[in-house]
Amino acid sequence: MRMKLLMAVSMTALVSLSSCKLVKTGSAEGQTAAGEAGDDARIVSLLQETYDAKLVPLLRSKAVDLMVLKAQPSKNIDDAGQTFGVRAGGAGGSWNFPVKATGKVLEENRQSKAGTATVDIDGDGQPDATLQLGTVVKGTALRDVAPSVYDFSKFRDQIEFAKLGRALNDKAVSALPAAGSLQGKTVSFIGATSLRSAGEKPLIVPVVVEVAP
Repeated sequence: MRMKLLMAVSMTALVSLSSCKLVKTGSAEGQTAAGEAGDDARIVSLLQETYDAKLVPLLRSKAVDLMVLKAQPSKNIDDAGQTFGVRAGGAGGSWNFPVKATGKVLEENRQSKAGTATVDIDGDGQPDATLQLGTVVKGTALRDVAPSVYDFSKFRDQIEFAKLGRALNDKAVSALPAAGSLQGKTVSFIGATSLRSAGEKPLIVPVVVEVAP
């Protein structure tokens, strides 16, 4: 009877062990789980170190006037990209440009979460570019225009890199002027945009928007 009881206890222990998943300390799976849990804190720290100190100065120093890009024939976007931009995703990918311009805001929409302002740069009364005002911002131009600051090889994986792109967009629009409407006003801005052709209307993530008095 005692032998049967010992065998039953042993079998129960074996079943319990077989149903458990053991993750060895220091394993790739263990490191990934711990890494993802710390993404937000690491990205906040990275932005504190780099946004004002590196990214904004880089955009200020390298920004190309949007009228220069607009003057490029559509088929020559690669020429403009090689001179002024950074390509993301290899051949066939969009070119990311640091850009600047001054123009009149024709229409402002802050009713949508993806707020925007269209800007006439050449004075013909037609919109030449769209500024993204947030809170929802499309694209990863701010991240991809600055590989010297945000090198993909320094990140754990594509998930963490995507979180960086969103955090940069959030940081940019949170610093924009919030008081009063921009409609009808003259603004000067610096930011980043992704383009596949020179004829494409730029959708810009601005890091600086200055309103003329």
